[in-house]
Amino acid sequence: MATLSLTSHMGYAYNYLQSTSFPKGGIMSKSSRVVPAILTDDPNALEVMVRQAETFASYVQFDIMDGKFVPTRSITCEHLVGLPMKLSWEVHLMIQHPEDYLEGFKQAGARKVVFHYEATPSPQKVISLVRGLGMGVGLAVNPETAVSAILPLAGEIDSVLFLSVHPGFYGSKFIPEVLDKMAEFRSAHPTVEIGIDGGIKEGNIVQVAQAGADVIYVGSAIFMQPQPDESFRHLSALVGGG
Repeated sequence: MATLSLTSHMGYAYNYLQSTSFPKGGIMSKSSRVVPAILTDDPNALEVMVRQAETFASYVQFDIMDGKFVPTRSITCEHLVGLPMKLSWEVHLMIQHPEDYLEGFKQAGARKVVFHYEATPSPQKVISLVRGLGMGVGLAVNPETAVSAILPLAGEIDSVLFLSVHPGFYGSKFIPEVLDKMAEFRSAHPTVEIGIDGGIKEGNIVQVAQAGADVIYVGSAIFMQPQPDESFRHLSALVGGG
């Protein structure tokens, strides 16, 4: 896995911010979209979170973990198949060999599959398989992976998802250097959707949006709050998305 050189990315985010117009007060002229991210290993908690999300969102992301690619496990495809919901959704696969799970998530109703560049020796094969199943496809990258590693695949995907934490847990610490990687990718591929996921909350979401995120995935800052609906609407308003 390629490693992230922080010095090699310095200046990308600064240049992006300098070339982008923001109104007074720090709110972006180009809004970002907040998507609730649901992560749990408890089927009962899953249903609670889905029912909560149905009251304030139309689209969510489910985080799926296998205990191998990341050290923790989550709910599985089978839990989603058996859970009727009004939401449209995508799946973020934090699992080894994602190609083995695509058919199941298609049958469960996923609109899009986001898989990790680091989880397979052949990302292009996985992209092709997802396309063949008629789903959207996104490529996720861990904080240590260099932008240069994914640039050759940018023309084949709908989006790139930058992990701003080491994946696998709710509430992990945000890694701000990932914002420089986002800006570097934006400079090379200005039309590909950029998402960011991990450690995002009220105190840093405006900074994340200003760095160029189109979609901001938020988990604990929504679902671990006393009023998830109010938290979602507040975070969306901060970045111009609500």
